Amino acid sequence: MTTPKELRYSEEHEWVKTEGENVRVGITHFAQSELGDIVFVELPEVGAEVKADEPFGSVESVKTVSELYAPISGKVIEVNEDLNDNPEYVNESPYEKAWMVVIEPSDKSEMDNLMTAEQYEEMTNEG
Repeated sequence: MTTPKELRYSEEHEWVKTEGENVRVGITHFAQSELGDIVFVELPEVGAEVKADEPFGSVESVKTVSELYAPISGKVIEVNEDLNDNPEYVNESPYEKAWMVVIEPSDKSEMDNLMTAEQYEEMTNEG
């Protein structure tokens, strides 16, 4: 299972990629493998405000529906519309095609609360 080293990770299994002033967010390979085949993704509208550690959407698999938790507070400035028609991207390409939202952070210091790849791997290996 791959855990890209350049990303940061939340305890709720979201990944965060810094892109200039903004962050791109998706769910990890570990999360999608635990959920099984993803059949539907519900994401917020562009312009929505999200708060760290609070739900901002959900993913539905053949097994369950799981909430997505914002790893950082801010405003949604971009949503991956491709997931509406291609929810399977979450299983096929969780770090590339299946990004979920781009957030303009309201408090960049919240990034300090996220795990490094090594810390995330330790957490998921303990499970």
